[in-house]
Amino acid sequence: MPIHIRRLTPADSAAFQSLRLSGLRETPNAFTSSYEEECNTPLSVTEAYFASEAGRNRFGAFDGDRLVGMVGVGREAQIKLRHKAFIRGMQVDMAYRGTGVGRQLMNQAMECIATMEGVTKVTLAVTVGNAAAIHLYESLGFKVYGREHCALIVDGVPYDDILMDKKLTNEKDESDLLSSVASSGFDQTI
Repeated sequence: MPIHIRRLTPADSAAFQSLRLSGLRETPNAFTSSYEEECNTPLSVTEAYFASEAGRNRFGAFDGDRLVGMVGVGREAQIKLRHKAFIRGMQVDMAYRGTGVGRQLMNQAMECIATMEGVTKVTLAVTVGNAAAIHLYESLGFKVYGREHCALIVDGVPYDDILMDKKLTNEKDESDLLSSVASSGFDQTI
């Protein structure tokens, strides 16, 4: 059966919570939250998270009725940061890793971001050592711009995050910008 990607709704809360908790148990170093922090979250809290007025953009990958992956998309709220969108909470069920589900989710996330007026870049963070995720993000045009040392400590072990971003401006925009800078007489030499 083909994988179907769609926006998650309050009706998906139980499936979301189940997949999220399994991810927190299986790969605790991939998430900022912990199983212990989320295992007792009431379903009503998760349902409210997906209410349309909450402004959340969380997409799920479904194999039939089974939620097998998810990704969150957001946008910075502050005026000076609103040009940045971000990807958070990317997760694919262990049985579906390596099958293209992650790429499908990322493509949906990028389609959502493309509808956000004024967004010029997308950021994400991935734990050092998650080679498959890093490879996926690089294949989609994301570039490493930094590293956060000791981003997480799980059971006393520190983990670094790789910080990645992707510019969304097209070549025409960049060439127009360079032309306008050149024609303005601005001296670019230092």
